[in-house]
Amino acid sequence: MRFIYVMDPMCGWCYGFQPELEEFLERHSDIEVDWIMGGLAPDTNQPMEQSLRETISSYWYQIEERTRVVFNHDYWALNTPYRSTYLACRAVIVSQNLSVNSAQKMVEAIQSAYYQQAKNPSLEETLIECASSIGLDADTFKHALSSNETESVFQQHLDLARRLNVSGFPALFYVNDLNHAYPLTLGYCQAKELEQRFEQVNDSK
Repeated sequence: MRFIYVMDPMCGWCYGFQPELEEFLERHSDIEVDWIMGGLAPDTNQPMEQSLRETISSYWYQIEERTRVVFNHDYWALNTPYRSTYLACRAVIVSQNLSVNSAQKMVEAIQSAYYQQAKNPSLEETLIECASSIGLDADTFKHALSSNETESVFQQHLDLARRLNVSGFPALFYVNDLNHAYPLTLGYCQAKELEQRFEQVNDSK
């Protein structure tokens, strides 16, 4: 049995969900978690349009109101934002490949850089800084970030997200010993709700 967590490190609701997820996973530390990168926005070098900047920045305030996290809203004044999250997703995959069980550390490093330090994770240099901050070799990481192997694994992640019918993030599934996947959440929720749904799944077996 295991958990499958489908997310994107540049998804604001995934950032808001992180404290709830950590609280839930602490209670079930014996169960392995597969961190699957769902890919929110494809690669682009075109700056984000002003209307989309305003929409996403407004979401940050909504997320703050509902969750336990805070955002550094200076991000929008200090950066040229891109609607591009695939590189950050690949960074998590590279991290996990270079160091076992480091996917969560890399996600948290990216979220910290983006939402707290107002840095841009659509840029390679930001992701290299994140990798170095969790103890990965910068040159090795940089080389792997653009490798065909990393892209192949990322496509496998996207395919799994499609097969699980994930249409938004965060999405957490419990997979039992028969390899049946049960959704514990398809969107933001609190740790206590995750626990209730997990208990319901186990009670129904």
